[in-house]
Amino acid sequence: MAYMSQEGYDKLIAELKRLEGIERPKASAAIAEARDKGDLSENSEYEAAKEAQAHLESKINLLKQSISEAKIVDTSRLSTDSVQILSKVEMTNLATKARMTYTIVSESEANLREGKISITTPIAQGLLNHKVGDEVEVKIPRGTIKLRIENITVG
Repeated sequence: MAYMSQEGYDKLIAELKRLEGIERPKASAAIAEARDKGDLSENSEYEAAKEAQAHLESKINLLKQSISEAKIVDTSRLSTDSVQILSKVEMTNLATKARMTYTIVSESEANLREGKISITTPIAQGLLNHKVGDEVEVKIPRGTIKLRIENITVG
């Protein structure tokens, strides 16, 4: 089961509709076009189209699985007492004094450019269940960083 926001769930549904409604017909048309070019035993275009279709179907199946396992979190019921999924956490790196803000989301919603990190990342795991003012040490690939939680809101 994957906890996610309504927005994240809606994005998965939209992507599934796009893949099934637009990309799947394109893949079928590419296979039909390649098949019309003759001998299939030496038709690399046909093989490439079949491979692309298999990849697309795999992607569709993974999306369907994610959607079926999704549990939408009602953000109105979330607390800002401690860090949890969908918490927007403002923190300070105590070594560099750099301030950063991340929203902790499901893996499928993670997007670093938008400041959304997966709940499975070391930073998110280190912050979970901590409160404003807590100082936490987080092991990351480059070593250990010390963070102070400055604020928690619902992201």
